[in-house]
Amino acid sequence: MKRLAAKVLGPGALAFPTWAYVVFFFVIPVSMVLFYSFGYKPDEYTTVATDRLSFDRYGEVFNGAVLSTLLASLRISIVGTLLCLAISVPFTYWLATKVRPERRGLLLALVMVPFWTNFLVRTLGWQIILSPDGFLSDWMQGLGMLGEPLDILYTRSAVQIGVVYNYLPLMILPLFVAMDTAGTRLREASYDLGAGRISTFFRVTMPLAMPGVISGCVLVFIPLTGDYITASVLGGASGTMIGQIIASQFNTAQNWALGAAMAVSLMLVTLLVAAVAGLLLWAGRALFHRLTRVQLEGVPS
Repeated sequence: MKRLAAKVLGPGALAFPTWAYVVFFFVIPVSMVLFYSFGYKPDEYTTVATDRLSFDRYGEVFNGAVLSTLLASLRISIVGTLLCLAISVPFTYWLATKVRPERRGLLLALVMVPFWTNFLVRTLGWQIILSPDGFLSDWMQGLGMLGEPLDILYTRSAVQIGVVYNYLPLMILPLFVAMDTAGTRLREASYDLGAGRISTFFRVTMPLAMPGVISGCVLVFIPLTGDYITASVLGGASGTMIGQIIASQFNTAQNWALGAAMAVSLMLVTLLVAAVAGLLLWAGRALFHRLTRVQLEGVPS
């Protein structure tokens, strides 16, 4: 039987389960969403009709409040990704270079502790923390940092705090693997050649850890852009994200055509931002290598 499958499917026989999973759980659903986005809602009791296809739903997406919500969601996603990166880099560097190997597993397990609870439950925890009568508000008022109760809940700032907390481990894990893989020999060689700690970090450690940086940014940015639980719990009306509107179109308004157009638009904008970020990263690395080459050519042999 195995020989027959190998003859029929060729060298890709072993990858068939993976391709089947991708086709049935990604290609087909995304294709249906794309097809529905060209439809319309004919009446109050029908979710979608596709007998007359058009781009009208996309005109509704890129017009008015939906577009402003989409841009606000992108801003929250980009800022959240950058904050996760800024927090993760010093922590993972310390973990990979300063902590003894036998203790790293424990610290990584502590990083993963939030994932032991439900996503909604730990987001509700931040609703309690950021409430005006919560312990954080009382503590800050007791220290004289605030003259009145903390007024941050149900704002975009609260959503920003929530998404950083929820997605931070997804940045830490790949970045730590990259930092740890870089090892200490190249850093020690850099020190022996006269480079300082800062120069070694930016010229040796970070270039070697760049695959982890890219992986972490992708793992954080893409799910964060479509997140609607954090915005629903912490954002209220002023912290709405595009994921909430998409979910409401499918579940409440029963307008699958408009919801599908929003979902496709979100995917396209996410891919565009990722492509622009990749282009900027490529240009930055090319400029860095060029400057480094110029400096090395100016050193007398």
